[in-house]
Amino acid sequence: MNTPNTPLVKPASLEQSQSVATDKVLRNTYLLLSMTLLFSGSMAGISMALNLPHPGIIITLLGFFGLLFATTKFRNSGLGIVFVFALTGFMGFTLGPIINAYLGLPNGGQIVMNAMGATGLIFFSLSAYVLITKKDFSFMGGFLMVGILVAFFAGLGAIFFEISSLSLAVSAMFVLLMSGLILYETSNIIKGGETNYIMATTTLFVAIFNLFTSLLHLLGFMSQE
Repeated sequence: MNTPNTPLVKPASLEQSQSVATDKVLRNTYLLLSMTLLFSGSMAGISMALNLPHPGIIITLLGFFGLLFATTKFRNSGLGIVFVFALTGFMGFTLGPIINAYLGLPNGGQIVMNAMGATGLIFFSLSAYVLITKKDFSFMGGFLMVGILVAFFAGLGAIFFEISSLSLAVSAMFVLLMSGLILYETSNIIKGGETNYIMATTTLFVAIFNLFTSLLHLLGFMSQE
């Protein structure tokens, strides 16, 4: 029988248990992220091969936010896996026509490969930095939320009013914001703030997707100089 002075769980055991849980979330997140990236890439390839037109900003936003809502709602059930693949597949489908447009530019293949390589380098470098240093980037949460909202609405303004300079500024903002989001979410996982690997995967996927498209836009513009 435990006495009042005997802890029910030893601190060392509790810390070990939390470490095991964190490692499991991290492992499942990277596994699911790898699978969704491959699936999204496959959908983009199909869209490119069929030379499908872009669905447009309205359908893209409705599809993205609708599937994001469903993923969030069912994040604790098997349906969450289904919806995260639906979300990432849809995003890959919308990416195909964008990549085709850049491939039509002079040195288009090089632009796409450079954007892809830079995205991978940024993601792996930032993730490795957090995993190695174990630094806490939770302080960035509020800034990132405000920054992403501002950049999102500025991006809509750039699209509807066709302001190319604003569009470039938004892309540059998103490169910085998505880099910050990768730092924040990876830190959130290893510190135990994010315990749902479906939501962690979704956040990291969206960061990678926006990072890639933003770099594609910037590199495409610079190639025309």
